[in-house]
Amino acid sequence: MRDVEQITDVVADHGEGPVWSTGWGGLRFVDMLAGAVLTLRPDGTVDRLDVGRVAAFVRPRRAGGYVVATEHGLGLAGSADAVPDRSVDISRTPGERMNEGAAAPDGSLYVGSTTWDQAPERGHLYRVTPDLQVQTVLADVTISNGLDFSPGLDHAYYVDSGAGRMDTFDVVGGALTRRRPLVTLSRDIGDLDGLTVDSEGTIWVAVYGAGAVHRYSPAGRLLEVVEVPVPHVTACTFGGPDLRQLYITTSRGGAGEHAPPGAGALFVTRSDVPGLPVRAFAG
Repeated sequence: MRDVEQITDVVADHGEGPVWSTGWGGLRFVDMLAGAVLTLRPDGTVDRLDVGRVAAFVRPRRAGGYVVATEHGLGLAGSADAVPDRSVDISRTPGERMNEGAAAPDGSLYVGSTTWDQAPERGHLYRVTPDLQVQTVLADVTISNGLDFSPGLDHAYYVDSGAGRMDTFDVVGGALTRRRPLVTLSRDIGDLDGLTVDSEGTIWVAVYGAGAVHRYSPAGRLLEVVEVPVPHVTACTFGGPDLRQLYITTSRGGAGEHAPPGAGALFVTRSDVPGLPVRAFAG
């Protein structure tokens, strides 16, 4: 069984979206529904930067600084530790908010959404181009969640948690095409959530409610179950100097002070296979 270590105190109500970038000194993640960007410092402390009502995910920008998905769109910051000073509206549909996302190989940013009540098929997957134009890629999504690309950049993997499914796409000319199911998991077991892809092309997916990260082959075969000692596991990413540390975010799951010990902390385990460097948003 793989060793999983808790490396912070409880620092988030709903930790999400971890990402490693040397541009901001290591690991960042978000306390999504508290609207905060969190930075893990070398001494193990965690800094908070409040950016609004929602901080859905964070990514570096090619020009420096970072982009954070907010309730209705994006916030753009020009330096790593500044608050955003520019914004991009994506959707003002009542009840809709941004959720998970990822930067694409062409420098665009995919931004998923859901509704506050997680109403079936009312979320979307949007694409924001480097010149900040917004396109709708998918409609009829319930909880748009993890998204990442294969090492060869010819496939993408995408989770709609509300559908209980991870799909795969072909990537042609930078566009996501030929969507088809890859993994289906009963919501009685848990919800597929945030994901990351390693340098061998295997896919690591957090399973919310199951206290686990599942590792799948590119063909959708379950290769490994990484057990985490809290139930609400939200996302994972590779980091560290050799990209072999798998960082795992967790949530208190709405239980507040009654949550299990460690829920809302950051966990880590060691992988024999390194991850891939983060892609930056060109906008």
